[in-house]
Amino acid sequence: MKRSSDAEKQQLEHDAAKLFLRCYEQQTGIHMRHIWHNEPNRPDVSCYQENQQLDKEVAHLYASETEAMAVLGRPLSIQMQRDLADMAQQPSEHRLQSALERLLKQKATKRYYSKRTWLLIRNASTIWHKSDFEAAVKKVCFPNTHQFEQIWLLCDFYRGELLRVDH
Repeated sequence: MKRSSDAEKQQLEHDAAKLFLRCYEQQTGIHMRHIWHNEPNRPDVSCYQENQQLDKEVAHLYASETEAMAVLGRPLSIQMQRDLADMAQQPSEHRLQSALERLLKQKATKRYYSKRTWLLIRNASTIWHKSDFEAAVKKVCFPNTHQFEQIWLLCDFYRGELLRVDH
């Protein structure tokens, strides 16, 4: 039986993927269907984009440790606490850029058994909005190497404000 934290994480990933599929279809007119979850060494979720399988790694972006704990409903790892504390020390105009760069750097180190992988970042913070992301992504230093064909951002936790952020 899965631990409740694993089930919560999987539900957050599923909800993000479902919202992304709906927004992506509205924005592009390209159909995406059938979300399923994967085992380790594969991206979090998969679906079909038209007739091709597409895998997605899902990440949530938080502005603070308190916010992350509230969304996740559980204690954070020591490393995550350190990363969030470092980010909180940044001037407010640099916090979002710092948070995005930290998350991208972390995800760039992962390797997956997948032909096509997209990264989906879901904003879990109430303090950042689409206009903040549009300004920040222009300054973000993307890792030189990563496995992602495309990188997308859901700018709002509940609504479909979708932004493609890869260069």
